[in-house]
Amino acid sequence: MDKRYVRAAVIALMLAGLTLHGGIASAQQKRDTIRIGFVTFLSGPAAGPFGVPARMAAEAVVEQLNAGKAPAPYDTKGFGGTPIELVVIDEAGGTTKQVSEFRNLVSRQNVDYVIGYISSGDCLAIAPVAEEMKKVTVLFDCGTPRVFEEASYKYVFRTRPHATMDAVAAALYLLEQKSGVKSYGGINQNYAWGQDSWHDFDLAMKTLKPDARVTTSQMPKFGSGQYGAEISALIQSGSEVIHSSLWGGDLEAFMMQSVPRGLFRKSQLVLVAGEPYLHRLGANMPDGTIVGARGTHGVFAPDSNLNTWLKTIYKAKAGHDPNYPAYVATLAFLGLKTAFEKAKLEQASSLKPSDDALIATFEGLSFDSPSGRATMSLGKGHQAVMGTAYGTTKLVNGKVTVTNVKHYPAERVTPPNGISSPDWIKGGMKPGK
Repeated sequence: MDKRYVRAAVIALMLAGLTLHGGIASAQQKRDTIRIGFVTFLSGPAAGPFGVPARMAAEAVVEQLNAGKAPAPYDTKGFGGTPIELVVIDEAGGTTKQVSEFRNLVSRQNVDYVIGYISSGDCLAIAPVAEEMKKVTVLFDCGTPRVFEEASYKYVFRTRPHATMDAVAAALYLLEQKSGVKSYGGINQNYAWGQDSWHDFDLAMKTLKPDARVTTSQMPKFGSGQYGAEISALIQSGSEVIHSSLWGGDLEAFMMQSVPRGLFRKSQLVLVAGEPYLHRLGANMPDGTIVGARGTHGVFAPDSNLNTWLKTIYKAKAGHDPNYPAYVATLAFLGLKTAFEKAKLEQASSLKPSDDALIATFEGLSFDSPSGRATMSLGKGHQAVMGTAYGTTKLVNGKVTVTNVKHYPAERVTPPNGISSPDWIKGGMKPGK
């Protein structure tokens, strides 16, 4: 074949490729949706009680927002009139996999924003990557306070309170119910979340009840599934109180194994993340268990139009009331929507607001939710605070209910801006602004 024809054919193919690439880029620029990557556990032991409820809430909320059927002030369709498109990713697989998935969401899936992450380990791994890739990312659940106490981020936000309030409010509630406690032990997962939760609870107890002694601290690995040795150690310790931040399948396995052995006949159980299991464990949730939800979520949520709305749309999908993972997923979407629409209004633009404008409105933002009002007041305006509540379980006609509910305002259970959780607890937990 004549070289001139070969050269012409190659050039034609190159031009076609450039045209196609340009067409794809143009289509992406003109895309008529806001694409949000949503990351939650869809498989593994954390999926049932945490990941799947979060996904069902996300899907139900997005359907309502796109239809303009959410209550005021969220009745604008989508985000500022633009429909929302979800790209759902499974959080299972560990931090290395999640970092890879995040990069894929940004570079290949071309998402506008990311909402996600239940595991504290995943949040600690993702936050610096989000910063590196300059992608606005909203952490919707993970608890460790280290995200914003040990680093500063521009592109990363968390729309629910961090877990210090779990430990502090748990200690306050416990001592209000049982002021004479003399000993306590714990069983917590051996990674960021479990370590932080036990450390903060132990500090709070040493501050509030210095004469109470620690009997044992059991730290099984995440996903252990078998707790025979730990249960034996807890029984032998004779602890009056057992603190636990176990969650997902770990908590369910622990309860199924410990209840038949009578662990809680003499020990008061405190489950700082126990609310999602109220309808799952049934009779395996001992009467008198102290449970929390890191905020006024789930059974602790206030009566409001927004709460009624979430319960209605979630129950239509799931067949039962939403638990706290569903509430905190909703919180993230409503917070991002509020910041997006405020930034768009301030820019007086019909297009998506710039990331800088969105970040500026998100920092320090206050917004309403089915859980009450959240304020982005910690972590230089990137970390939300709100009040919390604890209660005591009671089995009624085969259904676990919560009684003796006590609410704590944010300033009573959360360190002020600029003070680390350990330092604040050791300093006497003085209420801040």
